[in-house]
Amino acid sequence: MTSRETTGLLPRIGETPVVGIDARPLRDRLVTALFAPLQAPWLLRSLHGGSLEAKQNLLRRLDLPLDALPNLGSWKADTGLLSLVVEHVLSEKPKLVVEFGTGASTLVLARALQMIGGGTLLSFEQHADFVDATRNWLADYGLSADLRAVPLRPSPGGWPGLWYDHGSLPQGIDLMLIDGPPWTIHPFTRGAAASLFDHIAVGGTLMLDDAARPGERIVASRWKRAWPNFSFRLWKGGTKGTLIGKRLR
Repeated sequence: MTSRETTGLLPRIGETPVVGIDARPLRDRLVTALFAPLQAPWLLRSLHGGSLEAKQNLLRRLDLPLDALPNLGSWKADTGLLSLVVEHVLSEKPKLVVEFGTGASTLVLARALQMIGGGTLLSFEQHADFVDATRNWLADYGLSADLRAVPLRPSPGGWPGLWYDHGSLPQGIDLMLIDGPPWTIHPFTRGAAASLFDHIAVGGTLMLDDAARPGERIVASRWKRAWPNFSFRLWKGGTKGTLIGKRLR
């Protein structure tokens, strides 16, 4: 959920479209408030989106202009995560990539897929204006992806918070990137991505951004117990860490 423009410290919540409920449960709001002090150090770390050198190296790797990623940091993907997904695409050559949270990652994923000869990129985002802005952003560099603006809904699988109302998704996902919804909905809200783990191909990969934060660490712990057919490791590059899971069987 990013754009090429400078953004505020916290993600947008008040304008988030939600179906299925009239208001977030009080319990979710209380848990979010209790986690806020725990998340604060990671929020401060995220202000640094990566060094200028790292960003320039990434853009050279993609053969994109050096101003193609003008603003990173805050709740945007940083150069660590972006470089990680680019190298994964270039080496593993996925045919189907699904991401949750549209923005800078969409740009680099679309370009990396173009470099390997093509592939399908399906990206979900809850804010229609971000989708429109990202679509225009990609078009500026001759890139395209299947970008879909969808509302959020109560999370499936017994998870708290909200998840994307994405409808039916294809099987055989080679790479799933989870960079939304924001923790300000609920610190465990991204845990609901597990409802799609059966859609990941054997040998396929999932990546959970911000995985060093307290909320995502709890999510990761629950995933590890519930999904023994995945191997998980925490990649400590970037400013916020990334949980990498590979489906074994």
